[in-house]
Amino acid sequence: MDFRKSISDYYEKEIAVIESLDVNEINEAMNALLRHYDSDSNIYVFGNGGSSATASHMVCDFNKGTCSELEKRFNFICLNDNIPTLMAVANDIGFDSVFSYPLEKKLKPTDLVIAISGSGNSENVIKAVKYAKKIGAEVIAVTGYSGGELAKLGDYQLHASVDDMQITEDIHMSFDHMIMQIFWRFLATREKKTISL
Repeated sequence: MDFRKSISDYYEKEIAVIESLDVNEINEAMNALLRHYDSDSNIYVFGNGGSSATASHMVCDFNKGTCSELEKRFNFICLNDNIPTLMAVANDIGFDSVFSYPLEKKLKPTDLVIAISGSGNSENVIKAVKYAKKIGAEVIAVTGYSGGELAKLGDYQLHASVDDMQITEDIHMSFDHMIMQIFWRFLATREKKTISL
């Protein structure tokens, strides 16, 4: 089989999305993240399916990768990493509460929430974000497609404008790696540390 045209088509579509990204919007989200790092906030991240994998990956990249040579570390917490808790909440309360329940009586107004939903309409993600907004915490909305309800609720946006879940998830992962690498260099320079790729 010759898949070369399909391969090229996929990456051409992805390149077009990358070229359409709103750099100012991304910069605002990055500065919000940096402010919460500087103020020792907890940063809660979560999502479903492939977005849950992205959330877990972000915890690794920021808590370890970005901070491995720094005096100060990020406080990232992934709400979909504890499977027994997630399943208990889903079974006893409902799947729509798997992200809001762990935030209740724990999330502070000074904390940051990073909510990931390709469609922007995942019910459990929206419920958690509405709780965060109710208590005054800031929210970074990580979305695709039209952004959905999540984009409307977010204080900051990391948006991939494309009606394609796989490319949306590719771009979301690139946000993680791009921000991690830029912060790694920026924070190391700020602490006068020497780093090498």
